[in-house]
Amino acid sequence: MAEKDAYVVYVGTYTNGSSKGIHIYDVDVDEGLLYLRKVVPVNNSSYITRSKNGKFLYSIADEGVRAFAIQPDGDLKAINQIDINGMRGCHLSVDNEGRYLFVAGYHDGKVTVVRTHKDGRLGSLMDGVFHKGIGAVNERSFRPHVCCVRVTPDNKFLCAVDNGIDQIVLYKINHTYHKLQQIDILRMGREAGPRSIHFSRNGKFAYVLCEITNVVRVYKYDVVGGYPTFELIQEVSTLSDARDPHDAASALRISYDGEYLFCSTAGDDSVACYKIDQEKGYLDRLFSIPTAGQYPKDIALFPDQKHIAVVNNGSGTITTFAINYDKKVLVMKGRPQKLDTPNAMVFQKVEIGPDHFEAVSEKDAEAAAQELVRNTLAVDLV
Repeated sequence: MAEKDAYVVYVGTYTNGSSKGIHIYDVDVDEGLLYLRKVVPVNNSSYITRSKNGKFLYSIADEGVRAFAIQPDGDLKAINQIDINGMRGCHLSVDNEGRYLFVAGYHDGKVTVVRTHKDGRLGSLMDGVFHKGIGAVNERSFRPHVCCVRVTPDNKFLCAVDNGIDQIVLYKINHTYHKLQQIDILRMGREAGPRSIHFSRNGKFAYVLCEITNVVRVYKYDVVGGYPTFELIQEVSTLSDARDPHDAASALRISYDGEYLFCSTAGDDSVACYKIDQEKGYLDRLFSIPTAGQYPKDIALFPDQKHIAVVNNGSGTITTFAINYDKKVLVMKGRPQKLDTPNAMVFQKVEIGPDHFEAVSEKDAEAAAQELVRNTLAVDLV
């Protein structure tokens, strides 16, 4: 009998409460369940991302950015950390060639470019660009707030999503001098509050999640005359019911096979699923279901694409669901996992055997997880 692939999931948290950093969970893919293994202390690990080769994990920290080597069993070994010469970032991404780590600065409106090395080390700061402008909503968008940075599929351009000034600033990446050159602006309209951008697996379409208007915007993406072009072709709501002033679209993910798009909305506290038209890029809404938690800050598909995990920042829980695409419904798996202020999550394939979960009942797993959290509280922050 062939061994099943094994996985862990890393969950980054804020650490101003009982959480202490990056929580590592073993994953039961078949059942859609998570079992807490250990906690790696990091000051306010509010966002995490993997390298393209899956060997390294990068985390936001109060000190700047931290780099870890992913061990064969999924454990994390610290490599180094660097200061980004600015306020604490909120989002990280890497380029397709493993040369750069990009940091989005929500608090100071800055885009930072960090050199990355083959051994996972974070190197020099190559560039730092501050956005300028004034938003339309004085209470929340009175100045630049860069909340997402992501390269285009061709690896030539960087999209810096600015929630504060309702724009996506487009940069050309100069690979010779390791600098960013602004070449265009994609305007979202007043009070749209763009939050993140993702590209389709075939690279032909871009999906932009707007936090304030609670919509997903669909764009055709192309490069014409050496410049990136975005043509708006569709706009769909993320909400399960009528608009409420407290609703805020919060996370967007595309399935591994590129067939489905998922997004979560805080306030509405729901996860919506859309079928992606592979030829035209359009979204066809299948369902929108409550997350059984408050403020679903991030979502992630299990490797089998049959389950989804939700980190509920407001209620301090992680909830997992089985996805029934035919019946257009989510079914909760197990009880919510308690975790103070979870914020981001990443699945990772590891090299451990498939027998890890055989002797673990749900009750025993929960008791073990609670004991591990109690023990972890005594660990000093790094």
